[in-house]
Amino acid sequence: MFEYELHRMTHAQLVREAAAQRLSHAAAESAGTARGLRRLGRRSGSQDPEGRVSGDGRGRFVRAA
Repeated sequence: MFEYELHRMTHAQLVREAAAQRLSHAAAESAGTARGLRRLGRRSGSQDPEGRVSGDGRGRFVRAA
């Protein structure tokens, strides 16, 4: 019974988070700014956006000691 209760609580939390995310995206869209949507993204400032991988060649990966 305890596992089922944990599952239900986790599910409820995920549903709340999804609803909050939908609400924040809707608010950004209604404000009419594309910047608002980008600001709400999951990326942090240190991560690059997805794209092509730089062609450093095979020397980038080395054998572990």
